Amino acid sequence: MQDIKEIISKSDYIITFGSFLAADNVEIQEAIIQAIAKNTAEFVYMHPIDNVDLKVYYSQFIKYEVGSEEGIASLLLDTFVKKSDEKVQAYIDDLDIGYISAESSAGEEEFEEAYERALEKSEKTLILGRDIFTHERVENITKILSVIRKYSDLTVVCLDKEYQHIINEILDENLDEVEELDSYNGTVVYRTYGEEDTNILVGSESFARVAKVADKDEVFINCAGEKIQKSFIVDKNLYGTIALCAMNNDDSSSLSQGYRYKQVKIEKVDA
Repeated sequence: MQDIKEIISKSDYIITFGSFLAADNVEIQEAIIQAIAKNTAEFVYMHPIDNVDLKVYYSQFIKYEVGSEEGIASLLLDTFVKKSDEKVQAYIDDLDIGYISAESSAGEEEFEEAYERALEKSEKTLILGRDIFTHERVENITKILSVIRKYSDLTVVCLDKEYQHIINEILDENLDEVEELDSYNGTVVYRTYGEEDTNILVGSESFARVAKVADKDEVFINCAGEKIQKSFIVDKNLYGTIALCAMNNDDSSSLSQGYRYKQVKIEKVDA
């Protein structure tokens, strides 16, 4: 398979799903920006966290609820697979799109708009990030995405090479029903990698209000019975109640295990 940057460089339509690019892969973010400039590419950015670095570049932002990646994958399936076999078509016909759309907070009309943006394009790419492969429903999500790869005109690539062969080699088209989507209320942290300073928790002003903390406070993140200390920093370019928690690759705390989003309690370290 071609190098992912080479694929992006030829693309005139790009969707990213399950990656906060600003923290995950700046090189890929730059490659997308270059494709937009060179190929007048349409760029659809899908993630629970808006990316201020990409606001001037993306054609469309589809914000979805934390935990709803299985629902989003099925909405992509419904949107982009127009010809398939009887079994896959029956699965698509049985999807409760209204429920999935409502629970994931991603409107059906947003996916219709994304599809319409693709109609006049010839080199279409769907880029998948780590969020998907840490989700507890990863097995069904990857089956759905492999069906999209087989039956749509989207080239499906993964930011992490170790996951690419999973998508490429899945032969099982027995798709499971989309499970009831979990809700993540209160304060949520999202682990990121590649940041120089892993001693900080970066959140919006609204996150600070909900967590009852202030800029430069020392805080504990309470997760699965562990207390992890960080310095809290307010970033006025972030919105919502999801904070960015930079992690080392060799971190072994509960924050580094499983799904990238964690519903946590935040408390100030006593002075």
